[in-house]
Amino acid sequence: MSETTSTQDRKKVTTLTFLRKKSKNQPITMLTAYDYATALAIDRAGIDSILVGDSLGMVVLGYENTLPVTMEDMIHHCKAVARGAHYALLIGDMPFMSYQASVDEAVQNAGRFLKEGGMDAVKLEGGRERLPAIEAIISAGIPVQGHLGLTPQSVHLLGGFRAQGKTAVAARKLIEDAHALQDAGCFSLVLETIPARLARVLSERLEIPTIGIGAGVGCDGQVLVTHDLLGLFDRFTPRFVKKYVELHNQMEEAFKAYRTDVETRAFPAEEHEVEMPDEEWEELIKELGT
Repeated sequence: MSETTSTQDRKKVTTLTFLRKKSKNQPITMLTAYDYATALAIDRAGIDSILVGDSLGMVVLGYENTLPVTMEDMIHHCKAVARGAHYALLIGDMPFMSYQASVDEAVQNAGRFLKEGGMDAVKLEGGRERLPAIEAIISAGIPVQGHLGLTPQSVHLLGGFRAQGKTAVAARKLIEDAHALQDAGCFSLVLETIPARLARVLSERLEIPTIGIGAGVGCDGQVLVTHDLLGLFDRFTPRFVKKYVELHNQMEEAFKAYRTDVETRAFPAEEHEVEMPDEEWEELIKELGT
């Protein structure tokens, strides 16, 4: 999509756009962003939705998992993304303990994503145990995207970052949770790291769109962590990630080249310098007496 097309012809993506695309069997595209420049590039590329994910805790802030991420962290990054993206549906990821403690706190924190962060919707993890919070948030007029399967905020409960729904019992619970979230009013569901055929069945049976990450091609859309897609996060790469470029290595090589240029005085060169008119320089030299 050219910049001309994106600025003149593209309409703002909404939750209704998601439903329309599912009804027409048109895949939904989603990526994460945490800053202005990345959001701007993703928006210009024509991606349907941007998730300001709590994954920023790992890929931006360097934590071992997403648990330390705070509401203040999320609002800070949401504001930056909202300044860069004007067409994509913007979804703020509710961090750990921003919605689990009480329904009132969940609603207040969800509201901050829209009021302060500039988001269009929020995402939160969990199944039927989260229905009171989800229903209250939606009742407040805030769209909610659900998240089932591997839910990173429950990493300790799950015993690590492990695939979910691999047994008949676990799959049935996931299916029941998905229908419960749909009935509660969620406009879409993220399905993370579950068997592809289970995700396909869910996508066919649900009226709302499914967004897969490690859940196969049968979902109604796909999402990836942008740092994984770009090869910017070198600590580990999930099996389901396709790297489209290796920017971490390219950045390291660029930084080494810069260091060499500075140490050998190859940079800055004459073309990088600011000039001063000769007559002004001569006048200064006279005043300095040198």
